[in-house]
Amino acid sequence: MEVFRRAILQPGPPESFALQTVQQVIKPQKQTKLVQDENQLLENILRTLLQELVSSAVQSGEQIMQYGQSIDDGDTTQGHIPRLLDIVLYLCENEHIEGGMIFQLLEDLTEMSTMRNCKDVFGYIESKQDILGKPELFARGKLVMLRTCNQLLRRLSKANDVVFCGRILMFLAHFFPLSERSAVNIKGVFNTSNETKYEKDPPDGISIDFNFYKTFWSLQEHFCNPPSLTLAPTKWKKFTSGLMVVLNTFEAQPLSDEEGDANSLEEEAANFSIKYLTSSKLMGLELKDPSFRRHILVQCLILFDYLKAPGKSEKDLPSDSMKEEIKSCEERVKKLLEMTPPKGENFLHKIEHILEREKNWVWWKRDGCPPFEKQPAEKKVVQEGAKKRRPRWRMGNKELSLLWKWADQNPNALTDPQRVRTPAITDYWKPLADDMDPAAGIEAEYHHKNNRVYCWKGLRFSARQDLEGFSRFTEFGIEGVVPLELLTPEERSKYQAKPNDKSKRAKKEETKGAAHQVEENQIATAANEIDGEGIRAVLEASVTPTDTDATVATGDMSQGGSPIPDEHQKQSSDTDVGQEAGQMEADAEVEAGMIDGGMDTEVDLDPVG
Repeated sequence: MEVFRRAILQPGPPESFALQTVQQVIKPQKQTKLVQDENQLLENILRTLLQELVSSAVQSGEQIMQYGQSIDDGDTTQGHIPRLLDIVLYLCENEHIEGGMIFQLLEDLTEMSTMRNCKDVFGYIESKQDILGKPELFARGKLVMLRTCNQLLRRLSKANDVVFCGRILMFLAHFFPLSERSAVNIKGVFNTSNETKYEKDPPDGISIDFNFYKTFWSLQEHFCNPPSLTLAPTKWKKFTSGLMVVLNTFEAQPLSDEEGDANSLEEEAANFSIKYLTSSKLMGLELKDPSFRRHILVQCLILFDYLKAPGKSEKDLPSDSMKEEIKSCEERVKKLLEMTPPKGENFLHKIEHILEREKNWVWWKRDGCPPFEKQPAEKKVVQEGAKKRRPRWRMGNKELSLLWKWADQNPNALTDPQRVRTPAITDYWKPLADDMDPAAGIEAEYHHKNNRVYCWKGLRFSARQDLEGFSRFTEFGIEGVVPLELLTPEERSKYQAKPNDKSKRAKKEETKGAAHQVEENQIATAANEIDGEGIRAVLEASVTPTDTDATVATGDMSQGGSPIPDEHQKQSSDTDVGQEAGQMEADAEVEAGMIDGGMDTEVDLDPVG
């Protein structure tokens, strides 16, 4: 113990002598790290030394964190207890001793100190928050630190030590992670024991309406237990009726700007109390206080926000009529906050922002408090002299980012005729041909044939540029489409057609061609016969009416006494008929020749006779 007393008085940083001091006292088996028994022995020594230093400070009448402090030539020397804590903290941080030892000493120190000295001790804890929060120390001492802070909160007065309580709560909020469930009110339980006591009977000589006084302070019963309003409709009616009275009074007695400026909120912050006095004699003054009005109105907004909050069961949700009443009351409360000086509009915007953020915490707790922290990504060590990569444009995916980068560096990239170019069929299938070579030793799972996009594009190219290869797809699959000149002789033999298969295929195609030719000839012959019969019918129809007309004309002329035509006229008429018949026959022969597939150039179109 004397060795540590001398070490406390040594100048310089703790790293220059702390480990040597421990080795001198304990003489550990390992040079830089203590085992379990050695840690226990060192902890007992340090706790005893700390108790003696606190006792000496109390006897001297000095504050314990300043005991042993001296000022020489303008340089301030640290007190004995902070110096001891710095040495232990250094040893814990470098894992020379057990990490929870510093937390145990801080707990002992707060238990041995008065509340006045505890403020100085907690100031030391706040100054070392970053070191105490390191993972290697936090895991060992988080429960001890939580117990220490809770013990301090129990000892403090909620009415007189509000600032100190707030410091402790802020420290816990920063020290523990956001997802720490011990600091979260998972079930949303309210502190119903926080009762507001006020006068039930009117005192003598009161100058205000006592009914209003009772109605006003009775609202606190509902503010401390909001779930009761949705479960009991009678309580909600009582609350709304009382709230209407209070809001009507606030609207009837608006505050002027002079009254708002007269009550300096900055001065009130220094003397802030967590609860207002409820004496009926102070009611008139409190109604003229803008901060008092704001507290009551903000309580109303918090209550309404809770009733509208998501995540509750159906039985806890307000009814439709209740929602309408909440909406109307909320609008009146916000209007009163905006009218309350000073800077009522800015104050209202801040409150609305806080309540909006509170909804996120409600959803987070409803989802089971998932952790917010993410492990940091490992930074890649860049070798000296290595070229740093330029930042990429993030446009949603890699292709869009690359296209954006090209367009920015080269404005003519999109209009370049070489931008879209179809590769040759041999160049495209070369990677798959290399995969098919057994000598390459490429595993099947890494073959290009497993890439559906690659195979689909290749089939499109083959259908346009290599129909012979494309026809092998049905028999051999995607590997059969690869051009044969790209394959090895062994692989090529698998996909080449055999000679016997080629001759059989040729004979089959010739047979199909002959049968097709026969069918076409039969169709042509039937068409000729049908056309010949049609032509004969036309000729007969054209000749018969002509003869009949000639006979009728002769008879008429002989009966009417007219002269009979000579034989030359009759012969000319017969000759005209014969010419027309011969012309029709010649046309029929020409048409028949064209149908048969040939044109007779020596057809005699002149009529006979």
